[in-house]
Amino acid sequence: MHVPDGFINAPVSVAAGAVAATAVAVSLRGARRELDERTAPLAGLVAAFIFAVQMLNFPVAAGTSGHLLGGALAAILVGPCTGVLCVSVVLLMQGILFADGGLTALGVNITNMAVVTVVVAYAVFRGLLKVLPAGRRSVTVAAFAGALLSVPGAAVMFTLFYAFGGTTDVPIGKVFTAMTGVHVLIGIGEAVITAATVGAVIAVRPDLVHGARGLAVPLKLRVDGRLVDAPAAAAAAAPVPAAARSTRPLWISGLVTALVLAGFVSYYASSSPDGLEKVAADQGIDAKAREHAAAGSPLADYSVKDVSDARLSGGLAGIIGVGGTVLVGTGIFWAVRRRRAEDLTATATAAPSAH
Repeated sequence: MHVPDGFINAPVSVAAGAVAATAVAVSLRGARRELDERTAPLAGLVAAFIFAVQMLNFPVAAGTSGHLLGGALAAILVGPCTGVLCVSVVLLMQGILFADGGLTALGVNITNMAVVTVVVAYAVFRGLLKVLPAGRRSVTVAAFAGALLSVPGAAVMFTLFYAFGGTTDVPIGKVFTAMTGVHVLIGIGEAVITAATVGAVIAVRPDLVHGARGLAVPLKLRVDGRLVDAPAAAAAAAPVPAAARSTRPLWISGLVTALVLAGFVSYYASSSPDGLEKVAADQGIDAKAREHAAAGSPLADYSVKDVSDARLSGGLAGIIGVGGTVLVGTGIFWAVRRRRAEDLTATATAAPSAH
């Protein structure tokens, strides 16, 4: 759903940019509460994983494909504010390095794909957790539902942008019907990917899943051949294995997975246009689309310039994208984490002087 330059006029694009900038600023402050020394590097990994999976277009209908948007996945794994930042980092990398998503439309894309998807998905996710039985299965089910609804939610937001600032004269009813229809189908793929990923992480490290916090598994003791819940004091005193505290195994396995997906599996992704591209071509929305300002980039269209082998070119571009995203994302999230630590230190230092 990357909106190119020329779909939305300048005034609405500027307004969307202001909305996106405000959302990012608010998210930077909110992410200070969500990130700690364990989750800050994982947030960078989540951004890189989203970048990789977005390269894997899957067929959804005749001549149409879809790909992960990632807002639901990021919000559930690392928190809604950090989730907005994760997807925003991905969109920035894609727009600048790979000519994917217009630079003048960056505000539209961040609002659609980062803000709306996170808000819709996390609202549905938290709402369902309040009524479903407490447990890991409920987290996965709620993640599925939130992701499913987040994609048509973004499609509706694009329709609103087009209603106020579309550069072509296409009836808004046609745009709404076409966009929501195809993106409901894409939402199913988004939901499957999100639920599978959240479920996999919960299975090995539930303590690192933001949306699963509070689902502590009670310590069990074997008494007379039966497993019983341990007393609270014993559970509190139980030593935590070093492997359970370290995030390195999960980080390494996640990064390797992202590299494999972007560097190798992406070659087999669907080559059909995605939902927005298909709707734009069918309805004439793309009549005034402009060439991307970074069309001459050495990595434009997810290929490395002057590398003639398509498989090698696309694989190298994917690996470079994952590496760049994890470096930029991790740097940003460590800076946010460090700012939080400085704020806590300043508060603790100032507290005695108040007496």
